[in-house]
Amino acid sequence: MFTKQLSTPLKLIKRCYNRVTPEIISSLKHQLGEGQISTSQSVREHHGKDESSIRITIPDVVVFPQTTKDVSMVLKLCNHNEIPVIPFGTGTGLAGGVSPLMSCVSMDLTKMDQIVDLHVEDFDVTVQPGVTRKQINNYLKDYGLMFPVDPGADASLCGMAATSASGTNAVKYGTMKSNVLNMEVVLADGTVIHTAGKGRRSRKSAAGYNLTNLFIGTEGTLGVITSATLKLYGIPEMKTSAVCQFKTVGGAIRSTIEVIQNGIDIARIEFLDEMSMRLCKRYSKLDYMSEEPTLFLEFQGSQKTIEDYIELTSQITKSNGGGEFMYTLKQEDTNQLWAARHNYFYAVLASSPNKKSYTTDVAVPISRLEQVVEEAREIINKSGFLGPIAGHVGDGNFHAILLFNPADAEEVQRCNHVAHEISKLALRHDGTCTGEHGIGLEKKLILPEEVGMESVDVMKKLKMALDPKGILNPGKLLA
Repeated sequence: MFTKQLSTPLKLIKRCYNRVTPEIISSLKHQLGEGQISTSQSVREHHGKDESSIRITIPDVVVFPQTTKDVSMVLKLCNHNEIPVIPFGTGTGLAGGVSPLMSCVSMDLTKMDQIVDLHVEDFDVTVQPGVTRKQINNYLKDYGLMFPVDPGADASLCGMAATSASGTNAVKYGTMKSNVLNMEVVLADGTVIHTAGKGRRSRKSAAGYNLTNLFIGTEGTLGVITSATLKLYGIPEMKTSAVCQFKTVGGAIRSTIEVIQNGIDIARIEFLDEMSMRLCKRYSKLDYMSEEPTLFLEFQGSQKTIEDYIELTSQITKSNGGGEFMYTLKQEDTNQLWAARHNYFYAVLASSPNKKSYTTDVAVPISRLEQVVEEAREIINKSGFLGPIAGHVGDGNFHAILLFNPADAEEVQRCNHVAHEISKLALRHDGTCTGEHGIGLEKKLILPEEVGMESVDVMKKLKMALDPKGILNPGKLLA
């Protein structure tokens, strides 16, 4: 599914679609206006990829709707003419979810960038799809509030809902599935729905099917999300970041498991193996650390609570062979530490500028984590690829980033095989092939093995019911 395998995903498209003709482009310009349409080569190329290595083709035209009505009009036109549409946010995905497979319209939602409604006393906010996680938190900080879900990139919030994103805070606050109360979604035929009812934002409901979670993680294949109502949280009284390094991967993983099992309300607990630390030290100037397996941690709460957590956690890490347990209250030190973690992906890419990356994304029950990480390392070492491992180990999710030469067809094929083996390893241990990046194109062939063909058939029936002409992001998620 990389540059040298362009035919693979195309064979998975069983429908025939119409091309975007000059007449269609003219109709789009008439409906939206000249300024909201682009056929520029550079704009189209930007919308033909995400952060993954998948490059297949580019859209014929990019539209920039400014309202839900605009989105509805575009979908009605494309549905009537059986033309594929791919919703596009910030393009920071890692599974090829926005990569076109054929002639299509790319729908860039970044101009819908309004914070629609904030209810400070109820801890919720409604945003349009162009609002990003950094933007919302900059806005909320004056109110003493935050939105905690934090994938490494400054992703759009509705895009995060579309891929069921999470990040370093998920061990405490959960993923997008736990933090969306309602969504406005435009269906393939232009119908606008509100998944929990228009304006509804209660924290619980037993009213019918859970349509909100139905659309989360569907990667633009069932509808286009045009607003989301999100849960908010108070900014903690205090935050303390900490680092502990280990001689072995097992010591770091066992410490993570024991921290969770002892009921420590950890906000973040991130793991980087020795290869990851070597690359992070070089990229983010972490000169005070060695190149050993490392845990990055964050504690939140009152001073007394944090002191207790630090004491207990340091005892746990020491009992598992951990070195000095270093912690800081200085904001600049905390910022550097978590910036290094969030920039980890780019640190890996910078280590081999002429190579591309395949980022695996498995998650397993935490009791299986040590064994799965060690077996994943064995698979990578036998393959000969550079493959640092890091992850959100507090919830059993880790990533191996495999670097390969895109010009070498045999190497591309081997990389695909290694990634597939790591996914199968997670499934053997009751886990998943994707903890947070989604299926996209990269993992669609293993989805039936994970959830069963019966479940995939149900997904296909839902797709057929909501998008009978199959125009929404065709070829993604479901083979």
